[in-house]
Amino acid sequence: MVAAKDSALQHGVLPDVAPTVRPLPLFLILVQRVAERDPVLARDALRGLRIYADAPRIAAQERSIVARAGGAAIRDCGGRGPPVLLIPSLINPSRILDLAPGNSLAQFLVDAGHHVLIVDWGVGDVADAAMTIGDHVAQRLLPLMAALGTPAHLVGYCLGGTMATAAAMLAPARSLTQIAAPWHFSRYQDHARQAMQSLWAQQGAMVQRLGQLPMESLQSLFWAIDPDRTVRKFAALAHMRPDDPRIAAFAVMEDWANGGAPLTAAAAGELLHHFPQADPCGSGQWQVAGRRIDPAQLPVAAHHFTARNDHIAPAASASDAIETTPCPSGHVGMVAGSQARAGLWVPLASWLEKCDADAR
Repeated sequence: MVAAKDSALQHGVLPDVAPTVRPLPLFLILVQRVAERDPVLARDALRGLRIYADAPRIAAQERSIVARAGGAAIRDCGGRGPPVLLIPSLINPSRILDLAPGNSLAQFLVDAGHHVLIVDWGVGDVADAAMTIGDHVAQRLLPLMAALGTPAHLVGYCLGGTMATAAAMLAPARSLTQIAAPWHFSRYQDHARQAMQSLWAQQGAMVQRLGQLPMESLQSLFWAIDPDRTVRKFAALAHMRPDDPRIAAFAVMEDWANGGAPLTAAAAGELLHHFPQADPCGSGQWQVAGRRIDPAQLPVAAHHFTARNDHIAPAASASDAIETTPCPSGHVGMVAGSQARAGLWVPLASWLEKCDADAR
C-alpha cells in the first residue's frame, strides 16, 4: 500500500503548475493517509488536483464601492427598494454571496426586486491586530450601515450572521436574517471544539507575534473536521468529462474556499479559543460597544436559515431565540450549491418581502 501511495506522488500525477489549493503540503499529507488504505482514491484525488489547477475560471462581476469604513467597504449589486445588506463572514472572501453568473444569491435577490449590497471586509493590516470580532461590528459594520442613510435588511452568513445580530441591536435595521450563523459555541461537537483549541495552542503565540492568523491555518482547521471529504471532492473530478461544466463550478467555489485575508490576532483568539471555551454568545455574556447582545431582545423581526449537513456552523449552535428554517444541504452548498435556489434563495426572498409588507 505504501508503494502505491509513493508512486502516485512520483509519476506525473502531481501538477507541475502551482495549484491554488491552500495549504498544499497539508493536502498532500491527507492524500498520503488515504493512500494507505485506498491508493486508487488517492491517485484520483491527485488527478483531480491537476484538473482543478487547469480548470477555466469564471470571472467575478465587478461591483462598485459606495461606502468605506477603514479597510472595509460596501459594494452595490444594483436593484431597487429598501437596501438588503449581505454580510459575509470575516473568514473567506465575500464572493460566495455573488459567486458567478447563474449562481449568485445577490443577483437572485436583485432580480426578485431588492436593492442588494455586499460588505467587503477587505484586507486587514497588522495595525488592526487588536480588533476583536465585536470591534469589526462597531468600527466597520455600523459606520457602513450608517453610510447607507436608511435602515437595511441585514442578511449575515456564518460569522457574519453572528455579527449582524449585534449590529441589529446597536443600530436601526429593517430585519435580521442569519444564514448558518453560530451562536452557542458550546454546542459544537467535541472534536470540532478540540480542533479549534488545538490550532490555537499550536499557533496562538505565533499569531499574537504576527498580529494575524493566515488563511492557510483556518483552512487546515476546516479540513481537520472532515479530512476524507476534502480528498473525495477532488477525486470526484477525475471521473468527469473534460467539458463537464461542474469542473468550472468546482474551481470557482474552491478558489473562494482557498482565498481570504488573514484574521486579526484578537478575532482569531476569540474564534479559536475564547468562544469555544467560554461561549460568551450562548451564555449571554458577549458585549459589543459596551452592550450585551441578546437575540431575545432584538428590536426587529429575525429569522435563521440553517443547514442540515453543516459541519462548520452546526444547526445545533443556532440561537434558541430566533425561529429557524432548515435547508437541505451543507454550510457552503446552502448558499451556492445545486439546492441553494430552492432551499435558501426563494425562501429568503419571500421572508424579505414579508418583512417589507409588514412594515408598510
